[in-house]
Amino acid sequence: MTFRPFRPRPAVPRRGVRLHVGAGRERFEEWVNIDIQQLPGVDVVADVTDGLDFEDCEAVYAEHFLEHLRIDDAIDFLAECHRVLAPGGWLRLSTPNLEWVLVTHYHPWLSDEEKAHEAILMNRAFHGWRHRFLWNRQLLGRALAACGFDPVVWCRWGESEQEIFAGIERHEQMIETDEHPHVLIAEARKPETGGDGGEALAELRETVARDFLSHLED
Repeated sequence: MTFRPFRPRPAVPRRGVRLHVGAGRERFEEWVNIDIQQLPGVDVVADVTDGLDFEDCEAVYAEHFLEHLRIDDAIDFLAECHRVLAPGGWLRLSTPNLEWVLVTHYHPWLSDEEKAHEAILMNRAFHGWRHRFLWNRQLLGRALAACGFDPVVWCRWGESEQEIFAGIERHEQMIETDEHPHVLIAEARKPETGGDGGEALAELRETVARDFLSHLED
């Protein structure tokens, strides 16, 4: 097998740009495509849990990315997105919906054999594909607000009132309902004035540390 040498792309500007985080092989033209892997089409190879080397950005987009971060790293990432956005800039996130997993992956009325198989499928949803944490709308909304975003708008797949996000999704769709969409798609704006969530963010971090992270320790 012959591998083509990776050729780094020219340096990109750090202001007034659109960031595509977790880009993988889905390159967006006119965006800065960021991924932890050195893949063709990636402009910046970086572990975003170490921060984003940008500021005053127009937009940030991350599709099926947040679930691959541990919850504390995910909250840090949301706070970092708020920091790098220019006032009035927008973040759009797409991540699997915990409630969709619950209603589609486990049915207590089934036979023992069927429930045994569904137990496997549910754990696959949590731990497969290197997933670290699945979100519901309430927790994700709280996290975005705590990081200083306002408003937070819930969108459908491919739909947006922001022209830069319309039709942007690339990940496959699954069978879903209006009540339980397969993915949560949130758009969150950095206000023109005001800082981060302050006490709300500190409270969220404390809750996560007490009720989740402390139980992961050896």
